[in-house]
Amino acid sequence: MNRNELYEKYAKVLVESGVNIQKNQPVQIRIPLYPECLEFAKYLVEHCYKRGASYVKVKYMNGYIDKICINNSSYEVLEEIPDYRIDELKYDQNHNICSISITSFDPDAMKGIDPKKMRAGNVAFQKKAGRDIMNYFGSNKGQWCIAGFPNVKWAKLIYPELSDDEAFDKLFLKILETSHVTIDNDPVEEWYQHNKTIQKHCAILNEYNFKELHYKNSLGTNLIIKLPVGHIWCGGCEETNNEKKISFNPNMPTEEVFTCPQRDGINGIVYASKPLVYGGNIIKDFYIKFVNGEIVDYDAKEGKEYLKAIIDSDEGSKYLGEVALVPYHSPISMSNILFYSTLFDENASCHLAIGAAYETTVKNTDGKSEEELKKMGINDSAVHVDFMVGTSDMEIVGITYNNQQIPVFIKGDFAF
Repeated sequence: MNRNELYEKYAKVLVESGVNIQKNQPVQIRIPLYPECLEFAKYLVEHCYKRGASYVKVKYMNGYIDKICINNSSYEVLEEIPDYRIDELKYDQNHNICSISITSFDPDAMKGIDPKKMRAGNVAFQKKAGRDIMNYFGSNKGQWCIAGFPNVKWAKLIYPELSDDEAFDKLFLKILETSHVTIDNDPVEEWYQHNKTIQKHCAILNEYNFKELHYKNSLGTNLIIKLPVGHIWCGGCEETNNEKKISFNPNMPTEEVFTCPQRDGINGIVYASKPLVYGGNIIKDFYIKFVNGEIVDYDAKEGKEYLKAIIDSDEGSKYLGEVALVPYHSPISMSNILFYSTLFDENASCHLAIGAAYETTVKNTDGKSEEELKKMGINDSAVHVDFMVGTSDMEIVGITYNNQQIPVFIKGDFAF
């Protein structure tokens, strides 16, 4: 099967199993401005229309241009969000838009960006415009899907010994494999079966209804995470939070089951097991310490200034919003590849997220105010940044409300 045939197959599964576009539904595609990605964009747009989309809006992203603009703009300019951007987001929500976001890592694109200016622009956008659209997708009012696609620089970072074309093709095949797309299979059916496996783990965890989880490993992690009353373990496919109940897969690939931690119920220290790429910048060998949910100490051997930018984003970025479980022996982990992309690396490892929680991971949140959600233990923030903590020797014990201790992870994998 040649590249074009693989592009065709990949686009089909993202449109059908990823966002599951409905008849006459608008679609937004966000895609990086690389020649390789632009070629794939044509296949995505075509499949959206074949599926019945009313219109398809393509937004191109370029990290190099973004870096130049951010580094050379004043804080006043960065913090001013034009009305037309707010109006566009409102229009999209009012017309029930769904979203496909393609991620493609470039090790040089955002290198050298001013972290303070980057944070200022991101926070201003989220506060003035992005929070509503984040809540729209975060509460599953519309379908969304994030998926990966290679570029030559990314491929050469992972396979420096290969030619440009060979590295690109090898990385693309790895992305397809981890996304359950192979030459011979029906990926739509494959995703249906994969979702059943993930939902089995969700059902077991929901049945236990743990009060808290206790993490330990040889890196030094010793962390207790309290879970809010009414928490829900989710994973794999989800459903829209409306009368249509449209199923979709937010992340392709995905191996995780996840829920909401209690905002003020996290104590201890956790060590990252993999580098974190944030805004194109790499944060390595870091730890974070929590007291009553709040981050009180942290350090990193590389990229500490970018870790600081995340944590200092707003009040909520000093707390966690997600706890996710991923078996160490997942397909991505067993590929022995560091993808330098959170989408892939988080699915090779148990992970946590700094910032906003998903309302869908706690019962009875509909119609609740921000203050009411906070009282329920649900964190709110303009950011949501995953970082990896799982290892081959990770031990996780679940504590029930009658103080039973149930092994959840033994030597990095599910105990059940």
